[in-house]
Amino acid sequence: MDHDEIEIDVPSFFVCPISLEIMKDPVTVSTGITYDRESIEKWLISKKNKTCPVTKQELSDYTDLTPNHTLRRLIQAWCTLNASQGVERIPTPKPPTSKTQITKLIKEASHSSLTIQINCLKRLKSIASGSETNKRIMEDAGVVEFLASVVINNDPASLLSEINVNPVDEALSILHNLHVSETGLKNLLAFRNGEFIESLTKVMQKGFFESRAYAVFLLKSMSQVAEAVQLLHQKTELFVELVQVLKDQISQKVSKAALQTLIELCPWGRNRIRGVEAGTVPVLIELLLENFKDRKPNEMMLVLLENLCQCAEGRAELLKHAAGLAVVSKKILRVSTLANDRAVRILLSVSKFSATPNVVQEMLKLGVVAKLCLVLQVDCGSKTKEKAREILKMHARAWRNSPCIPSNLLSSYPNYV
Repeated sequence: MDHDEIEIDVPSFFVCPISLEIMKDPVTVSTGITYDRESIEKWLISKKNKTCPVTKQELSDYTDLTPNHTLRRLIQAWCTLNASQGVERIPTPKPPTSKTQITKLIKEASHSSLTIQINCLKRLKSIASGSETNKRIMEDAGVVEFLASVVINNDPASLLSEINVNPVDEALSILHNLHVSETGLKNLLAFRNGEFIESLTKVMQKGFFESRAYAVFLLKSMSQVAEAVQLLHQKTELFVELVQVLKDQISQKVSKAALQTLIELCPWGRNRIRGVEAGTVPVLIELLLENFKDRKPNEMMLVLLENLCQCAEGRAELLKHAAGLAVVSKKILRVSTLANDRAVRILLSVSKFSATPNVVQEMLKLGVVAKLCLVLQVDCGSKTKEKAREILKMHARAWRNSPCIPSNLLSSYPNYV
């Protein structure tokens, strides 16, 4: 509607209770309330609600959306009558897809040439873009497993010369846009004994720009729903490629997804060691040195670094880097409460388990000790202060009377026995 024209009173029953806009595809749920299909699908599927927004009653099935054809025709007729006032006619919506239609497409794609397979993938992509209901029907019909097979069975670096398209790119694009359910993501993790994870690793290594991004987004989603046992035995190559994604800085969104994936993976089994062996620590230090203005990446990098510094290999890598201790100290009181906590935790791990005489002196010269004294003077959380106090007490004999600590900070140095 053109708001520069005369205002028109829209009948209230034409308006969706969620979007407060005229309904384009009105559907009625089991409680008898009518909503615009797109709005109620987002409410039920994307936001994972199970109740009717108006009545608050539980809805049993997200697919139980009955098209209200009578209301849609009334809305269309009203739009036509008011066309002279700038009201655009609402087109008749396409009905949702069917499981039979999707199964037929999968079968056709599975037993055809690569060119036909890509055409089928393009049709699946078009269907998925139609509605959230289509996406769930597609998942129920086995599309997720079919797409995973396409990714596994094809080279992510080769293009089909006739049409300049790679089936892996198409399959990953659909998987990303399907917003696969938690159950579907868990099935992907176990699909063909972990072959899908290995294929995503190859995509990150050899794939094109968008496919690398989609691979990282999928890995993030899978790692967030995985059981611990599913994360235990990941290969070092996976960590190497995730770290390479961080180095390449494809986009901030992709970098965040790679960081989150590593955060989910590293606490389990020998993954922490694998993460260190993949070169994560020096890459994180270099990224922290770039002084990101966005709070979230700084927090995520410090969370991951703290996790890696829980092992001797991680602490050794931190101390080997000329800027390791300095950048961790620098982030304290400059980012957020969470960043303060993780940075001080890193320093505590170093102070407890890796504090050679040289390291103790370096912490003094770099201003780490002075920063810890400052932590005790400001409001930054009691737990963080406790850890800072513990570090200062631990090496008080070497630090307490040092001229490297400004007098205004020395007054807060804790007493020791």
